[in-house]
Amino acid sequence: MPAAAIQAPRSYGRRVDKFTPEIIPRPIGMQKPPHPHDNTGIDPRTLQQRRDDFVNYEKHLARRKQLKDQISRPYFRDWTNLQFHEGKSFLAPPRPFRSDVSLFFPNFVGDTLLKGDKGNFRDTTNVLHGKTSVVAMYNGKWAEDQAGTFISKTHNPALHELMASNPNALQTVQLNLEDNRAKAWLVRLFAGSLRRQVGEENWGKYFIVKSKISDEIRESIGLLNSKVGYVYLVDHLCRIRWAASANSRPDECESLVKSAKIVLDEYEKDLKDIRALNSPNKERSRG
Repeated sequence: MPAAAIQAPRSYGRRVDKFTPEIIPRPIGMQKPPHPHDNTGIDPRTLQQRRDDFVNYEKHLARRKQLKDQISRPYFRDWTNLQFHEGKSFLAPPRPFRSDVSLFFPNFVGDTLLKGDKGNFRDTTNVLHGKTSVVAMYNGKWAEDQAGTFISKTHNPALHELMASNPNALQTVQLNLEDNRAKAWLVRLFAGSLRRQVGEENWGKYFIVKSKISDEIRESIGLLNSKVGYVYLVDHLCRIRWAASANSRPDECESLVKSAKIVLDEYEKDLKDIRALNSPNKERSRG
């Protein structure tokens, strides 16, 4: 699993007494491209398939091990891991990962801030595909403020200048991870305040994700502390090209903007190549 190379404290396993974050060693993400129907929380199995799985002893043992691992995790481990550099799991790379080796950002499903959208779950893949996106993921005010040190206009004005000059190509997407139903309900209760905060143009790009994130996804994208904010640069094909964690450092904000420019230029080149292939002159030359 790609993120296994990140040597950072986790909510499980051996407790760490000393830790210094290092630059993320290699591309992170999922091996397969995301699909809008992934991770919806809906069980697609038929009744017969569920029955077969229920009486399958090997699957029973795997499920029992999974439950045992979850129960055995120290409840406050993520909180205590905040003592290490405010929870920073890794340092952002100075440049984006190469497109040909980059891995994929998974699909997430949740409510957005669009009016009348409650209960009408939307997926992130359709929002991310075709654009360069800076994706912030967090759970709670502490983590949200950490992500804000990368994406807010106050902390990173250069990013907002770049978005203003590329309004149809570069966007920010926020994922508020609230698998606690009571907290998710409170977030929805203050939806009006959130709408004013993010602006109408971003209502459909603010997701309240209620489903629990699997360990496989967490490990794959480096989401290693549930109390920390994470930021990802995702290209038009939903590949993770850059990633950061916890509070930003000045060089990390600079590398985010520089990486976004590089990824935007790559997208423009791809579009030009596609237009050239589909141009009438190309068709006539073939004839």
